[in-house]
Amino acid sequence: MRSMLFCLTVFLAFATSFCAAAQERVLPQSPSQMKLSFAPLVKKVAPSVVNIYTKRTISTAYRHPFLDDPFFGQFFRNDRFGGRMRQHVESALGSGVIVQESGLVITNAHVIEGADEITVVLADGREFEAELSLSDEASDLAVLRMKGELKDIPFVMLAPSENIEVGDLVLAIGNPFGVGQTVTSGIVSAQGRSTLDINDYNFFIQTDAAINPGNSGGPLVAMDGQVIGINTAIYSRSGGSMGIGFAIPSEMVMSIIAAEKAGQSGDRGIQRPWLGVSMQDVTSDIAASLGLDRPGGALISSLHSASPLKAAGAKVGDLVTHVNGHKIRDAAEMKFRMATVPISEDSKFATFSIMRGQESLSLRVRAMLAPDDPPRNETVLEGRHALNGAMIANINPAVAYELGLRDIEEGVVVVSVARGARAASLVHPGDLILRINDQEIGNVEAAKEALSNVDPRRGMSLILNSRGRTTQVFVR
Repeated sequence: MRSMLFCLTVFLAFATSFCAAAQERVLPQSPSQMKLSFAPLVKKVAPSVVNIYTKRTISTAYRHPFLDDPFFGQFFRNDRFGGRMRQHVESALGSGVIVQESGLVITNAHVIEGADEITVVLADGREFEAELSLSDEASDLAVLRMKGELKDIPFVMLAPSENIEVGDLVLAIGNPFGVGQTVTSGIVSAQGRSTLDINDYNFFIQTDAAINPGNSGGPLVAMDGQVIGINTAIYSRSGGSMGIGFAIPSEMVMSIIAAEKAGQSGDRGIQRPWLGVSMQDVTSDIAASLGLDRPGGALISSLHSASPLKAAGAKVGDLVTHVNGHKIRDAAEMKFRMATVPISEDSKFATFSIMRGQESLSLRVRAMLAPDDPPRNETVLEGRHALNGAMIANINPAVAYELGLRDIEEGVVVVSVARGARAASLVHPGDLILRINDQEIGNVEAAKEALSNVDPRRGMSLILNSRGRTTQVFVR
C-alpha cells in the first residue's frame, strides 16, 4: 500500500512539472495561430526591393606572349605590340530598394562604383535603366533615379532605426549570389556597432538575418513593414553568412535623400557639418577620473581655432553626453549623429549636452561646412626635380576634411599625383611636405621657391609626414 502511495506521489509531481513546462511553451491553439507567417509582410515589402545589374568597361594592358622571348622579344618591344590596351565589359549585381513613387532607389555606393550602365529589375520582372544621382563613398550609400515610363511603382517608407531594440525581429531582402530575390529573418543583434572599418561612419545595426554577397543595398525591414537600414556588409571567414551582418541605419539614408533633394549630385559625396574637433572614447579609467559610475560619452581632446563647437563655448576636456537628444556612447556615435544633421542656408544648429566637471551645459552648435580659408592655392609642381607631377595645396579646414587629416591647421599637403609622374614613387595624397633642403615649408609659395633653387646635379633632401610618420629622404 505504501509503495502504491509513493508511486502515485511521484506521478503527480511529474505531471505537475510537465504541465508547468507546457504552459511555458504553448502549442498553437487555433487554426489562425498555426498560420502565423511573415508572408503578409513580405508581400507588402518585396515588390519594392530591386535587383541592380551594372556594367563597366575595364581597360587592361595586353602583353604579347613573345615579349619575354630572348630572340623574338626585340621585335615586340614597342607600342604596337607590347603597349596595347584591351577592353572588356565587367558585370556585377547587387540589391536596392525603392523609397519614393517617383523611382528613387537607395543602394550601396560600392554596388554601382565605376558603372557605365545601371539596370534596375523589379520583382514583377519590369526592367528600367537608371542613372546615378548621388554617390557618397563616406557612408557607402548611393541614390539612383529610374528612367522611362514609371507607372504603379511600388515603394516603402523609411523609419528611424532608433525605435527598434536589440532582440526585435527583422527581415533582410535582397538578391544573394544572383539566385533571385531572397528573404531571410533574424533579430537585431546590436545597435550602434562601431568597432568596424567598413565606411567613414562606423555605426551599424548588427543582425543575424542571413546576408550574403549580392544582398548589398537591400533593405533591413522591421515588423511594421518599414525600412530601418540598408544591408551593407558581413563578417565572414568563408565568404558566406555566419550570422553577423551589418546595416547602415536609416537616419544616414535619410540624410543622403535630403542632400539629393537639396540639389547635391555626382560621385564626390555630400556636404556634411564640420566640427573641427578630435574626440576620444571614455575608458573605465577616464570615467573614474571624471567621477562617472560607468564609461560613456565622447571626450573632447582638441579643438580647431575655427571650430563651431569652440565658438559655442566648448573646451578641451568637456564630455559630450547627448547630441540633439540622442545619448552618446562613444566618439563614433557622436560623429554619426552630427553627420546626419543637414546643412542649410538657414544656419541649422545642433544641440550638444556636455559635462564640465560636475556642471551640465547645453550648447547650440552651428552646422557649417569646413571653411575653405586661407586659400588653398592648389598648384601642380613642374621642373627637373623629384616632386614633378604632384599637386600641392595649403592646408585649411576644407582641405584637411577632404583628405582626412586630423589636428592639422596649417602647412602644405599633397592633394594628388599625376599617373606616371616622377613624384608618384615618392609621395601620395595626404602626405605633408615639412622641409625641402632644410627650408621649412609653411605654404605653397615657400615650396615653389625652395624647388626653384634645387640643383638637379646635387639632388634634394625632403622631410615628409605620411599618415603620422615623419621620414627624411634624399633624391636626385
